[in-house]
Amino acid sequence: MNHQRTHTGERLFMCSEWHQRIHTGEKPYHCSECDQKFSRHSSFTEHKMIHTGVKPYQCTECDKYFYQKANLAKHQRIHTGEKPFRCSECDKGFSEISSLYKHMRIHTGEKPYPCPECKKYFRIKTDLTRHQRIHTEQKPFRCLECNKSFSSISNFSQHQRIHTGEKPFQCPECNKF
Repeated sequence: MNHQRTHTGERLFMCSEWHQRIHTGEKPYHCSECDQKFSRHSSFTEHKMIHTGVKPYQCTECDKYFYQKANLAKHQRIHTGEKPFRCSECDKGFSEISSLYKHMRIHTGEKPYPCPECKKYFRIKTDLTRHQRIHTEQKPFRCLECNKSFSSISNFSQHQRIHTGEKPFQCPECNKF
């Protein structure tokens, strides 16, 4: 009976007022702080907490606080190790759907982020941002010891070892660091 309704168009239930807004695009709740608009009052109320600094949702494992209940639930997967989003190609699990989408680009070859300077394409937006520093010569990571600057956090971290004396890699042949 329910399946037949997909062919006839018959609807048992009317869309609720807030659900109708999904179809119409109406967003009557307006944030005066940042100009963002919302279709649901509950979303608007949660959003306002960003501006007040109130974070009512607390993680019982590490005492971090969150503005939204959904963000707390997402965070708690760190502690539980839950990875509910699975890659259909290689079965690798992810704790967030956005991480699965980024991962899937490995299989599809999709690189949606082009560099406007050299037309090189990137799978992940942060990779494009890092790459663009080549063109702008931007070096946002500055060593407080010697004032040298670096374009990537990994190069900066590697440089820091000069000052700390840390030698994290050991030769498997002679055990020297």
